[in-house]
Amino acid sequence: MQHYQIEPIGYIQSPYKQKFAIPRQPRLIPEAKAKLIFNPTFNREEFVRGLDEFSHVWLLFRFHETADKGWSALVRPPRLGGNEKKGVFATRATFRPNAIGMSAVKLDGINYKNGQLSLELSGIDLLDGTPIIDIKPYLPYSDSLPDALGGFADDRPETELTVEFTPQAIAFCQAQSAFPELQGFISSVLKQDPRPAYKKTKEGIQQYGMTLHCFNIKWQIEGNCNIVLEITKQSAR
Repeated sequence: MQHYQIEPIGYIQSPYKQKFAIPRQPRLIPEAKAKLIFNPTFNREEFVRGLDEFSHVWLLFRFHETADKGWSALVRPPRLGGNEKKGVFATRATFRPNAIGMSAVKLDGINYKNGQLSLELSGIDLLDGTPIIDIKPYLPYSDSLPDALGGFADDRPETELTVEFTPQAIAFCQAQSAFPELQGFISSVLKQDPRPAYKKTKEGIQQYGMTLHCFNIKWQIEGNCNIVLEITKQSAR
């Protein structure tokens, strides 16, 4: 059996600093913006010449934080509440042979500044630091299949959850001039209901925390409502 060594072409700078709260699929949260920073070997404009003619790109990446945990032939998709097993090749689960994932995301721009090449992306669903192993342009005539069947994940995931902010949380968001979409970004993330499947059936008030960009967000769920209680900025390291 042959083995292959793959050199990452770059890595993602993402607002998602932990796996918790990352959407299950790309483009579910348009406000999720990120950068792809090219590694030195590929840090030349020639590599992306003509890429600006495309609106979207495929990113092939490695699930770097779960790769060392091995893989499984059967997994429990969150879309099925974590109660039913499916073959790993019938899902997009992280625990898979070779730990390779793919995402189709929006290409907002290409930058080459101070000797560093980067791509501006949105609709991202990748953890900060994710290594990218390839980029391919999205081709609508070939990649879009309107009549395709989506199996157990045939519809866009929707929840009945609403989102409210305390006055403190609203004031904090409004004061972040460098992150003008912060409140909308948080709302979109919470409407996706990032809780583990087993938590969604629990009654009563549940409190959670997550990190987006450099902000710690605390919220609680009461019935079908997410209430953002407090947002604080992480101290500089």
